[in-house]
Amino acid sequence: MKNSIILFLFIFLPHLFFAQTIISGTVTDERNVPIPGANAYIEGSYDGSSTTESGMFSFETNETGTQTLTVSYVSFEAYKITTSVSEMKNLQITLREDVNSLETVTIAAGSFSAGDNSKISVLKPLDIVTTANALGDFVGALQTLPGTTTVAEDGRLFVRGGDANETQIFIDGIRVFTPYSPTTENIPTRGRYSPFLFDGITFSTGGYSAEYGQALSSVLLLNTIDEPDQQKTDVSIMSVGVGLGHTQKWSPSEPKAAWNKGSSLSLNVSYINLAPYIAILPDRNNWKRPFEIASGEAVFRQKIGDGLLKIYGAFDSTNFALTQEDINVPEGVALKLNNQNFYTNASYSQKLNHGWSIFGGGSYTYGNTKVGIAEANIKDLEKSAHLKLKLKKRFSNRFKLDFGAEQFITDFNEFYDEQNFTAKIGFNNNISALFSEGDIIFTRKVALKLGLRAEYSQLFDEVTVSPRISFAYKTGKSSQVSLAYGDFFQQPENGVLKFTNNLVAERSQHYIMNYQYAANNRIFRAEIYRKSYSNLVTFTEETPSVNSVFTNGGDGYAQGLDVFWRDNESIKNVDYWVSYSFLDTERKYKNYPIAAMPGFANTHNLSVVGKYWINDWKSQIGFSYQFGSGRFYTDLNRPGFLQEKTGTYNNVSLNWAYLLSQQKILYFSINNAFAFKNVNGYQYANTPDASGNFARRELLPAADQFFFVGFFWTISADGKDNQLDNL
Repeated sequence: MKNSIILFLFIFLPHLFFAQTIISGTVTDERNVPIPGANAYIEGSYDGSSTTESGMFSFETNETGTQTLTVSYVSFEAYKITTSVSEMKNLQITLREDVNSLETVTIAAGSFSAGDNSKISVLKPLDIVTTANALGDFVGALQTLPGTTTVAEDGRLFVRGGDANETQIFIDGIRVFTPYSPTTENIPTRGRYSPFLFDGITFSTGGYSAEYGQALSSVLLLNTIDEPDQQKTDVSIMSVGVGLGHTQKWSPSEPKAAWNKGSSLSLNVSYINLAPYIAILPDRNNWKRPFEIASGEAVFRQKIGDGLLKIYGAFDSTNFALTQEDINVPEGVALKLNNQNFYTNASYSQKLNHGWSIFGGGSYTYGNTKVGIAEANIKDLEKSAHLKLKLKKRFSNRFKLDFGAEQFITDFNEFYDEQNFTAKIGFNNNISALFSEGDIIFTRKVALKLGLRAEYSQLFDEVTVSPRISFAYKTGKSSQVSLAYGDFFQQPENGVLKFTNNLVAERSQHYIMNYQYAANNRIFRAEIYRKSYSNLVTFTEETPSVNSVFTNGGDGYAQGLDVFWRDNESIKNVDYWVSYSFLDTERKYKNYPIAAMPGFANTHNLSVVGKYWINDWKSQIGFSYQFGSGRFYTDLNRPGFLQEKTGTYNNVSLNWAYLLSQQKILYFSINNAFAFKNVNGYQYANTPDASGNFARRELLPAADQFFFVGFFWTISADGKDNQLDNL
């Protein structure tokens, strides 16, 4: 009997002191549809249950006082309520969709992403080196995207009716002031930077973020690799030169010095000399010193707690000399060029407490260019810097806010020396900017981005304000529609500012509508846009000079349709994309007497790129075709301005990458394989002949075709990586 009483007290006495409470409620989504299988539980206890088919839950708890009830279900945000357990009865709980899911809408208008980590990638970083016509240049690969115009004699990015100066390039969020190697007329330039150091590329053809400014048409954002996967060495032996790269990693556990724990360093050096190539395959130029460039790049990365410090540096030295054909100078015009360019940037990013993160960085550019034209010697010296600080606050999964400040500094001087005449001109320009931008995700289907940018130009004593807005609506599981509007301002180019500062910033306004479908390794994009220009710089001479009269009296527009389709699923071992652009544009700027379609633009552009992997051959075969309708030029033998068109532009390029072994690749490519004759334009004589006609000559590329052979060898820890590691 005594034992029975003890047992009774042991079992039931706790319940006398700790009475149980019933927790209950109903869980639905935002459309009031019950959610079965949701988990409901008291945090820090084992008390909880799942919802029934009708969305109801009920369970008992011994907890007392104020507690936290959590309700969660996959693809929905967790719901939490903190109150007295006595009040947790008949709760009506509504779960909101988790906007972090892969199916959440993204702002896509005007922006192409290229990166293995991006949600929707139009291109991958390695597309730059495996696209047949690109020849390893990121600009060449981007010219296969809609919205760009192939200006073969120039080589820079021309986007949606804008000239090349309207596109700015950033590395790790910091401005690059001189992104292209210097060259001369009718010889295309190349981007200075190696694609192997970047793992993310965002190419905004319009309507880009308020974080970026000083670009009327577009921005290209290049992001260096945050953390290399392993140590490796890359060796390149090419028909035009040699290259060597190495990546070194130090893990935190290694017994190394404290400063380099968790750090890595990537180095690339290369030397290109066209003399041997031209000796075998001469081109149309009369070279005195064929094109020669020595360059090097480095990226150092250091983890500091939760933060990452990256320091990037690049240097190159370019030399060449030739006698250029000129219809007005029978013996030709002697030209020589020597350039040294140095660029470095440093950036630091870290996630802070309570949803805050910080980014800070800066860049410095030193460019020294010496040009000799006939008897004149010109030296351009540019020193530029960019400083930037940005803070981000993530208030919730549905709202985040960025804001920051930046400073652009440019010191440009030109020294001109000719017999009996010398001159020094230049300018100093400081631009201060503030920007703020908020991302609002209402649901997985609806998102809004609101931005505002303000800039002050010390040179012009002018303030500009740029509102920007983007909206996206998800029309289906794999499709969405985006809209964007923005104001954009840009200072006139150096070739104008060195003569005058009595101007204001040029302006453009972008209106964009975009449709995008992405599923099953297929992407389709269609975009229509309208871009309006105002305050464009005009001048009176053919080229700017001290005697020119400069105004902001120019204006113009550009409008059109861009279409893109990529598919690497439908055909086994085949990856291909097709892009098409229709462009309608006119502008009055520079020395134009009337508004006209500029000579760098054309109405129709088409690109087709394909890659085919052949297992039996251990090879990837590449193909690209580029078509451009004729571009306008002025025929001096007929009345009018920019009234005639060149023939169409056609280029079929082929490449073949053969895997000698897992880490050794033999690579062949031929640009313009069928030797299409592409006329870039015409040069006319300064004076007419006896019959009153102006003689002319065709402006042809230096060579109709370009052949490339390369051997690429990677030595890595895993024995698998190679420079084309998608093979």
